[in-house]
Amino acid sequence: MTSELDALRARIESALDAHLPASSNLSPTLTDAMRYATLSGGKRLRPLFLCATCTAVGGDARTALAPACAIEFLHAYSLVHDDLPAMDDDELRHGVPSTHIRFGEATAILAGDALQALAFRTLADAPDVTATARLRALTLLADAAGWNGMVGGQSLDLEAERRRLELPELAALHGAKTGALIRAAIQIGAIVGDPDLSDEVFDGLGEFAGQVGLAFQVVDDVLDITATTDALGKPAGSDIKAGKSTYPGLLGLDEARAYAESLLQSALALHAKLPLQHSLLADLAVRSVRRVF
Repeated sequence: MTSELDALRARIESALDAHLPASSNLSPTLTDAMRYATLSGGKRLRPLFLCATCTAVGGDARTALAPACAIEFLHAYSLVHDDLPAMDDDELRHGVPSTHIRFGEATAILAGDALQALAFRTLADAPDVTATARLRALTLLADAAGWNGMVGGQSLDLEAERRRLELPELAALHGAKTGALIRAAIQIGAIVGDPDLSDEVFDGLGEFAGQVGLAFQVVDDVLDITATTDALGKPAGSDIKAGKSTYPGLLGLDEARAYAESLLQSALALHAKLPLQHSLLADLAVRSVRRVF
C-alpha cells in the first residue's frame, strides 16, 4: 500500500498549496511565513490518517482533502509556536530554519495565529460535507486543539520540565499534546466519510487512534536519543537538554521500544475488528510507529 499512500500524500501536498493564500497586498511577509511553515516539509501523517479513514468507511478522498488541510494547518501552527524561544526554543524544523529564525519571532507568532484561523475556515468551508458533519468536525477540532487537548498538553509539558513525571502523567501529557490531534484526524475522517457512522465504529476508531498516537510519541522519544539531527530534521537530544520526562528515561531504551511495539499491536488488533473497506489505516499505523525519523 506504500504507493497508494504516496499518491495520497501528493494529493494532500497539492491541496495544501491550493488552500494557502498565495500572496497578500496587506502583508506579503505574513503569507510567505504561513506557506514556509506549512510547505517546508513534514510527514503529513494527520491528513493521511484523515483521508484514509474517510475512504475506509466508504467516503470519497476528494471530500476529505479540505478537512485534511485544516488538520495540517493546525498542526503547522502548533509547531511554529512550539519552536519559539519561549517554548521549546528549537532553531531547526524539517531540516530548515524554524519559522521564527527565518522570519523573526513576531511574524512567526502571527503566522501561527493565522494558520489556526485558516484551519477552522478551511474546515467550515469544506465542500461536499453536510452542515451537520461540518459542525461536528469543527467541535472535534476545537476540543483537540484547545485547553484540554493539544495546548493543554503543551502547557503541562513546559510546567513539567526539570521534574520527573510518572508514567500515567506522561501518558496524559502526550495523549493531549500529540494524541488529541491524531484522534481528531481519524474521527473527523470518519464523520466526513460517513455522517451516519455508528457510535460503535466511531468509538472504535477513537480507541485505535489513542493507541497509535501514544506509540508515535514513544517512538519520538526514542528517536530523540538514537537518531541524528540530520535524520530528524530537528535538533536531536532536545528532550534531554530541556530536562523533560521521556519514555526511555522512565523505562529504558529497549523497554520503550518494546512498549511502542505493544501499543502498535494493540492498535492493529482493534483495527482488525472494525468493518473497514481497506487496510490503509493499519499501514499508516505501522509506518508511523516503525519509522526511523
